[in-house]
Amino acid sequence: MGNKILNKEIQNYINANLTTDLHSLLLKKSPFPDVSMQEIVQQIKGKQVAQRKFPFLLKEGIIFPPQLNLEQSSSEKTALYKSEILKGKKFIDLTSGFGIDAYYLSQNFEDITLVEQNSELLEIVARNWTVLEKKAKFINQKLENFLNENQEAFDVIYLDPARRDNNKNKVFLLEDLSPNILEIQNKLLSISNEVVIKLSPLIDLKYLVSVLPNIFRIEIIALKNDVKEIVIFLSKENLGEIICKCVNLESGESDFEYQFGDEENAHSEYSEPEKYIYIPNHAILKAGIFNLISEKFKLKKLHPNSHFYTSDEKTNDFPGRVLEVKVIDSKEIKKKEQFNIISKNYPLKPEELKKKYGLKDGGESYLIFTQSKKGKIILKSI
Repeated sequence: MGNKILNKEIQNYINANLTTDLHSLLLKKSPFPDVSMQEIVQQIKGKQVAQRKFPFLLKEGIIFPPQLNLEQSSSEKTALYKSEILKGKKFIDLTSGFGIDAYYLSQNFEDITLVEQNSELLEIVARNWTVLEKKAKFINQKLENFLNENQEAFDVIYLDPARRDNNKNKVFLLEDLSPNILEIQNKLLSISNEVVIKLSPLIDLKYLVSVLPNIFRIEIIALKNDVKEIVIFLSKENLGEIICKCVNLESGESDFEYQFGDEENAHSEYSEPEKYIYIPNHAILKAGIFNLISEKFKLKKLHPNSHFYTSDEKTNDFPGRVLEVKVIDSKEIKKKEQFNIISKNYPLKPEELKKKYGLKDGGESYLIFTQSKKGKIILKSI
């Protein structure tokens, strides 16, 4: 692609077509002899993704890679959050990809190295970092080869392993990732005191702890209540205690920190719905700390499988949504009323409930369909 795509005339054409249907655009012939329509559409897609994921790249001179590389990149928000945790002198990203994480995570470091086996992608990142006036060493090499030849030590190693196999199917176990974390964990810890690994939000936390003896911290990072990634921290100086943190960025909700294993010794009391209902955010639900939340915030649970909590006095700083509610009968639901519908531990899904009761979706009010220990209940927010 090279610098031809940065030609002012071509960039003007790209910017003028940011809202154009891309399928119809691909059927047209490129108006520029040196740049294909596929290359133009790639840049349009890149700018579209950047608008929602990493707006800091919406500036003149930036080139975007193919869509798969964009999809695999962290968002600016999650990368910025992680950058506040890490600091030191020497930072290396062993799977730099499009470099979003590396750009932010390396902000508190003096010496930065990016390793990437895709030469075209690394060339794009190096060119973009020049535009962004950020310096780094760029190494075009397979991670395994780099580790075999490397003689340097680093304060922090970061990697985001590929989570698809040779057939493009998603994989989750550490031994199925590329690179295989279980094979290289000791090598990584021999050249750094801290190794930070980004993993799929679907990975099981108990599994991680069982196969990685050097974990000392786990962060469950959600953005607007959508769990985006699990980030684990390894250290050769691990003392055995594992701190876990649930974070819900851009929600206004408090973070929640606990020790891994606390859930096993926690207990819940149960109650019918009281004045307030508490709905844990998705980072808490991913952590599976259902009894611990009940105990820490002195809340009662409605049902072992509902994961709703209740109290008569409002509890502040709860990591999730808090609603004042009342129990209603299904006969009180009027057709064409508008609600946000939540269904948990209930036979019907929200779409089925909307159809059954003739409801509209959205608005400020909530209808919760769930169960207490006495049976099925409907809660309406006040």
